[in-house]
Amino acid sequence: MFENLTERLNGVFKKLKGRGVLDEESVTAALKDIRIALLEADVHFKVVREFVEDVRVSALGQEVLDSITPGQQVVKIVHERLVELMGTTGSQINFAKKFPAPIMLVGLQGCGKTTTAAKLAGHLKGQGRRVALVSADVYRPAAMEQLSVLGSQIDAGVFNAPDMTDPVAICLQALTEAERNGFDTLIIDTAGRLHIDEELMGELERIRDACQPTEILLIADAMTGQDAVAVAKRFDELLDIDGVILTKMDGDARGGAALSLRKVTGKPIKFVGVGEKIDALEVFHPDRMASRILAMGDILTLVEKAQTAIDEKDARKFEERIRKDSFSLEDLKEQLQQIRKMGPLQDLLGMIPGAGKIKALKNAQMDEGELTKTTAIIDSMTLKERRNYKIINGQRRKRIAQGSGTTVQDVNRTLKNYIHMKKMMKKLTKGGIKSLRRGNLPF
Repeated sequence: MFENLTERLNGVFKKLKGRGVLDEESVTAALKDIRIALLEADVHFKVVREFVEDVRVSALGQEVLDSITPGQQVVKIVHERLVELMGTTGSQINFAKKFPAPIMLVGLQGCGKTTTAAKLAGHLKGQGRRVALVSADVYRPAAMEQLSVLGSQIDAGVFNAPDMTDPVAICLQALTEAERNGFDTLIIDTAGRLHIDEELMGELERIRDACQPTEILLIADAMTGQDAVAVAKRFDELLDIDGVILTKMDGDARGGAALSLRKVTGKPIKFVGVGEKIDALEVFHPDRMASRILAMGDILTLVEKAQTAIDEKDARKFEERIRKDSFSLEDLKEQLQQIRKMGPLQDLLGMIPGAGKIKALKNAQMDEGELTKTTAIIDSMTLKERRNYKIINGQRRKRIAQGSGTTVQDVNRTLKNYIHMKKMMKKLTKGGIKSLRRGNLPF
């Protein structure tokens, strides 16, 4: 996400940082480039105009002009304005001490409501809540079945009423069943339409009035850019939504919707969908997103992902193996599996400060298939070979390649990478482990 915008802004800042002193002419030229970058990212033109003017006023202030590093000061100003633009602080789900708390999801057809309903249920379950799902979509074929399948993947309760045709009655029955079965949250997946019409909004209003949801969340497709902002504005006028979940952010390199929504609608973005997997939903933090846009990384989200994916006991065992210099190919396979749980490699790379500016990493193809290939190669080894790579001679390499459906060159590359990693691990034991245990990251 934001790939193109990040690249353009970094080009602007690179020019500014190369100047010892900033004058009005250089600031004006930089702001022109920033304006173009934002418009190309499909940010609303009124938002762009106000944003550039705010940066101009601050950048031409005496504090920046007299700064030792004026270029960096401008970057700081842009970062602060981006945070303000997206809402300053993250916005939490409001449960309003209601039992069960109904959360109503609305949006147009094809925006990803049903998948997002399951993702949100999984996220809330991770916070300790007992979550149930109900589909109020009586129009789309197999809508209820789809929700049931997704709900079973996260072990959430799912209430279906295939014989009922009234969406309001379905939701009311689901609330009764949720209370009876001890669920404290009910996520209502409503029907969508290809466009906003009186019939759709009338049905949503009836569900809202009957269920009195603690939250009404609009599911908006980030890929539609400013159309998503227009849809959000219209839904807010008719339903008074509480927030937005932006889906398909992993497929939108521009990101204009995320930068425009809060300013145009006044309603916060609460979550973003960053992939197709059931756990690919992130809480939206404006400050962290601004840092990602400016290629400053997002260490907090990276650490949170690691804490979720990696068991503490396993981490301690892994640390002990590093200390004893006994990091084996079995350990490598385990680590690859842990990394894959954290999400796409390209996304993880973007969370490391400065990684996007390193040419070798930026141009690298972060192919998930390589992880699969490496895992297959290790699986084709015998137990002795995994624990002692030195016995893997030419004949064994041919057998491993044949068994994993790869080439001898692939096997050689895997072993070479493993040996290099093992050397790096050994260096880490000379002081890096203590630093990591204290919470200090090595970048």
